[in-house]
Amino acid sequence: VQLVESGGGLVQPGGSLRLSCAASGSSVSGNTMRWYRQAPGKQREFVAQITYSGTTNYVSSVKGRFTISRDNAKNTIYLQMNSLKPEDTAVYYCNRLATNTWGQGTQVTVSS
Repeated sequence: VQLVESGGGLVQPGGSLRLSCAASGSSVSGNTMRWYRQAPGKQREFVAQITYSGTTNYVSSVKGRFTISRDNAKNTIYLQMNSLKPEDTAVYYCNRLATNTWGQGTQVTVSS
């Protein structure tokens, strides 16, 4: 199983980004997939998940701003991030829960 994140970058506060996590070697449709993030000097924290049944969950700090979704045909999960804040700056990682597989991460920087 391999996970490859993309879509990070530099954005101004209030802006939007969409992160992608392309999976190979395993289907995303039958698995619980998660996004985590790690800011400099801080521990990695859970951001969002989508279960095999499609149920979504979010950390309270991103509720109403971030949306996790899945495209089974592309075997990819997404994290749509709106109303970004400087405190959202971090490296964002994709995770497949069943095998604890991680991607390499993609940097998101929110700054004016």
